[in-house]
Amino acid sequence: MKCAVVAITRHGLALAGRVAAALPGARVFAPAKFAELAQQVAPGRAQCYEGKTAEQIPALFAAFDAIVAVVSLGAVVRLIAPHLRNKEQDPAVVVLDEAGRFVIPVLSGHLGGANALAGHLALALGATAVLTTASDSRETLCVDLLGRELGWRFEASHDEIVHCSAAVVNDEPVALVQEAGSTDWWRGHANGRSGPLPENLVRLDRLEEADPNRYAALLWITREGRAEDHPRWAGRRVIYRPPEES
Repeated sequence: MKCAVVAITRHGLALAGRVAAALPGARVFAPAKFAELAQQVAPGRAQCYEGKTAEQIPALFAAFDAIVAVVSLGAVVRLIAPHLRNKEQDPAVVVLDEAGRFVIPVLSGHLGGANALAGHLALALGATAVLTTASDSRETLCVDLLGRELGWRFEASHDEIVHCSAAVVNDEPVALVQEAGSTDWWRGHANGRSGPLPENLVRLDRLEEADPNRYAALLWITREGRAEDHPRWAGRRVIYRPPEES
């Protein structure tokens, strides 16, 4: 993950150096008036700019997978708002307070990895990650991250992801049918899960065991199954495709 660390104050830069140390390869961006300090806290990895910070955002969005800002949350929201596209394209954005007490994912928490990045930084800095997405705050399944570490890809429309995610976090019965791939996906979940699988997720071995009248949603892990063969699940299913070796 290519990461830019942005700080706009002297105290913020001190923290930015600690952040950069926890993220190998990250680059620190700061106003030109702090050029000397920026090089001190991130030797060889600092880049300073003239003009307004807002003018740097388009280039940062284009060049980096993640932006960590030691800037107030409200200011960051205003800075990035004109440049937002969608969660498949937007970089992860994480905000830290100058005291280094809180790490807050602001944008692209799941697909972009902001929640996972916040967790990593919280451990490295001794801070608290403030996760507001329901699946992460309750440590249940993130529908759009299932099997990500194993190389699985998923097939679903935006509306299907929304429907299935809502069913999971609202404790509705969800059929989780696994016909292929490694079964060790919960322990290695993207944002870390230590407890048992939530009770509303019912693991089944074959799709024929899942009654569409009983379950609010279907999470189907298969290599061969075809969505068009099961129209009763239309609009409320996500299909995961594990590679042959996973």
